[in-house]
Amino acid sequence: MASAPNVTRLLASRAARTHRKAWAAVFAALALTSLLLGSFGLALASAGLGHARVERYAGADLVVTGDQNTRFTAKPWGSDPETATAGLTERVRVPRAALEAVRDVSGVRSAIADEVFQVGVAGGVREAAGGPWSAARLAPHVLRDGGGPERAREVVVGEGTARVGDRITVRASGTDATYKVTGVAEGPRAAVYFTSAEARRLAGHPGSVAAIGVTAEPGTSTSALHARVRRALDTAGLGSVGHRADGDGAGLRVLTGDGRGGAEFLQAAPARAGMLALLGSVAGTVVLIALLVVSSTIVQALQQRSRELGLLRAVGATPRQLRGAVGREVGRVATVAALVGAVAAIPAFLGLRTLIDARGALPPGMELPLPPWLLPAPLVTAGLTLLVARLAALIACARTAKVRPAEALREAAPGTARRVTGLVLLCLGVSSAGTATLQSGEAAAAAAGAATVVLAIGCALLGPWIAEGAMRVLGSPMRRIGGAAGHLAAANCTASARRLGAAITPIILVTAFILVQLSAGATVTHAAGTQARDAARADFAVSAEGGGLPAGTLERVRKVPGVVAATGVTRSTVVLARRETGSPRLDRLPVLGVTPGGLARTLDPAVRDGDIGGLRPGTVAVGRDQARSLDARPGSTVTVRFGDGVEARLRVVATYERELALGGFLFSQEQLLRHVSSPGSADRILVATDGSGAGASALRAAAPGARVSPDPAPERLEPEDRALGEVVTVAAVGAIGGFTVIAVLSTLCLITIGRRPELSLLRLAGAGRSQLRRMLRLEAAASAVTGLAVGGVVGLVPLLAFSVAMVRTVPHVAATQAGLIALVVTATTAAGTLTPARRVLRGRYPSQGR
Repeated sequence: MASAPNVTRLLASRAARTHRKAWAAVFAALALTSLLLGSFGLALASAGLGHARVERYAGADLVVTGDQNTRFTAKPWGSDPETATAGLTERVRVPRAALEAVRDVSGVRSAIADEVFQVGVAGGVREAAGGPWSAARLAPHVLRDGGGPERAREVVVGEGTARVGDRITVRASGTDATYKVTGVAEGPRAAVYFTSAEARRLAGHPGSVAAIGVTAEPGTSTSALHARVRRALDTAGLGSVGHRADGDGAGLRVLTGDGRGGAEFLQAAPARAGMLALLGSVAGTVVLIALLVVSSTIVQALQQRSRELGLLRAVGATPRQLRGAVGREVGRVATVAALVGAVAAIPAFLGLRTLIDARGALPPGMELPLPPWLLPAPLVTAGLTLLVARLAALIACARTAKVRPAEALREAAPGTARRVTGLVLLCLGVSSAGTATLQSGEAAAAAAGAATVVLAIGCALLGPWIAEGAMRVLGSPMRRIGGAAGHLAAANCTASARRLGAAITPIILVTAFILVQLSAGATVTHAAGTQARDAARADFAVSAEGGGLPAGTLERVRKVPGVVAATGVTRSTVVLARRETGSPRLDRLPVLGVTPGGLARTLDPAVRDGDIGGLRPGTVAVGRDQARSLDARPGSTVTVRFGDGVEARLRVVATYERELALGGFLFSQEQLLRHVSSPGSADRILVATDGSGAGASALRAAAPGARVSPDPAPERLEPEDRALGEVVTVAAVGAIGGFTVIAVLSTLCLITIGRRPELSLLRLAGAGRSQLRRMLRLEAAASAVTGLAVGGVVGLVPLLAFSVAMVRTVPHVAATQAGLIALVVTATTAAGTLTPARRVLRGRYPSQGR
């Protein structure tokens, strides 16, 4: 008698050869799953290793900077205290006293104070970075020609900006001045270097510096020097400039290695954290769909052979032998597919990187490394793919392996437990969608996403009953339209509700997920655009590309004949600390600082309560949803942290409607300018006229060197990760679209292959080839219509809840996108139904077997 392992290997090898076509669909689904897991795994690992590029401080061994993080600690219900951390996008400065403390440390060769501020150069580089010439050697940048600046009105410029001896006009902090070029330095063209004293004056932060670059004495290791500098700063009790919130320690940071780039590119660290969160969220959704598709494909492949497996059980195969044979069979297919997907994951990740770079979705200076040792990482996800395949195989053959041999040939009907579970999940999904209507922001998005998942799984469990209900609706039209073929199609679909339920499940799944992925962001973007257009009232915009607008521009513009209102606008970010189910949370939000006089004439936020004319330092206007979440109203107070980490308690003077376009908070421009990296004048001035005399020429005269734009684009704040979110969403939708094709094709192909004997019998009974083709087309149409309809409802329920919570409107679904989804599903359904049946429908006599 053959041993159990030998029997298992024999059954697995024979089945793999016999059912090659069935396993081809499983192979495709597993390969794509491995590819997606591998590529998203590489993306997450690369983002985890991401850092700011080291340029300005490449020649420094250490860089001392302010703490560019803010923290909030809270105690969740029944748990230990937790701390949330968020990056700050405005520069946190270093007290000048730290310079002397660092210089006194043993092993320090030099400690150089650096300043960073934006300047504009007339007739040359429109935007440039300003700083002291003494700090240029930290890069290191050396002179190509001439010498360094020695007087206040002397500068060194980058190559190609000007020549030694030229006089150039430089604008910094809204003030124009003429400087003599004494030298030309290598390095970036967009750089202007001043004397140390002039750089301190132009930076506008007396008593502090932007950063301190430290070089070590020969023979002193970086690690030893880091410890000494750290100890010296702590002993001196020095911290970052500015009042922080209680519990938000703001000591000085000492950066080494790749961390030095964070002192120059402030956006990189917050962008990296946001990218990790975004990739993790989207990857989780894609992986969930992949697992559902893989499981359903394997289950369907084995269900088509349920009688064969039952026969093996009936003739004496033990449950262990049956499970082992199926496991080996699936394992052979899954191993090759997982390895193929793992190899393809590397070019897929590189393609995603190329798409991100082409879209400009990362902030300047952000690097996503891919070290060689990371390339084998997809092999780990390949192992996960193999594990999923084996588990799905065990689930698929569980019933056949457990029942008595005499009952193994009997096909089980869907049980009551499955129906009850599906109904419970539908109720939970609707409840989650209802919860989303009571939330705002990310909480609403999370509740809507959870509702989509739960509703889709519930519909998958209720597939046979959904199919029965669909045929009660579609059966009569099919009979009227299709004649005899329609009667056959309706009878087949009604009699095989379980088969039709399996066919529509992947259609429901992918339709719902793609609809939510495409429409959720589009709904918010469309509503924000509408609000921005409704808020726009200005006839002109006055702006400058570098160094800010000239001092006094706003007052001069207001005096131009015909100008009825002029509003200065400055952009920045704030961090809002709050609790969510007891846990601490920090949200970084884009905000505007405005001059309130005549605001409704230039930028109308649609005030609901209060008077926005009372906006001044110490006060704030709050958007409708933020006011609701903070329980704020005119006269109450809110606490925010500005972009440099400084905390402030502000009195609410008004609430307004158009926060999707203008942000959750409106500040006095005077107050916001105190907390930006380069304090100066407004970024932009919005001008409303009475149409009588004020024109572009008059405004240019009032703002020399500025750009005057008639009919300006609406003022609109974009989320920091909008471009990255769009790229990742496109990639995710493409991946889900790929699964659409594979899931629908594989499921329908397997079903049609299993129906070949039935189709042959119909031909022998007298049905013509054209009748059978028409019957199959009607069945494919029924599957597509049912899947699209149910999937649309599953997607629209949470999408409607999300839209009501976020924008108070119905979801925005683009007609082209909806049409494309329907077209892909219909074409794939037709191909999966008709192509495998061609063998039976060829020739005068029906072919038999598989």
